[in-house]
Amino acid sequence: MLVIVLEAAPPRLRGRLALWLLEVRAGVYVGRASPRLRDRLWDEIVANIEDGNAVLVEANSSLEAGFTFRTAGRARRMPLDSDGYPLVAFHPEGE
Repeated sequence: MLVIVLEAAPPRLRGRLALWLLEVRAGVYVGRASPRLRDRLWDEIVANIEDGNAVLVEANSSLEAGFTFRTAGRARRMPLDSDGYPLVAFHPEGE
């Protein structure tokens, strides 16, 4: 399972993701994707997010939490690994 959430993303990026995943709510995409497609979609997001931000959450049964996530763009949140368990760290305001 793959979940991607976009905020303030350009319409062309949203349309591109809609080709491969189901947009269940504005900016929220879900579906199944091979590792190759997942990485290709993430590269597309990173290259075209502009002033927006994105998070990709994917299942990972080898971790205790059962998932991993990546972020891109101007989000205050960033992933942090704590002994194999994903946590969220916040950048201070203004950074």
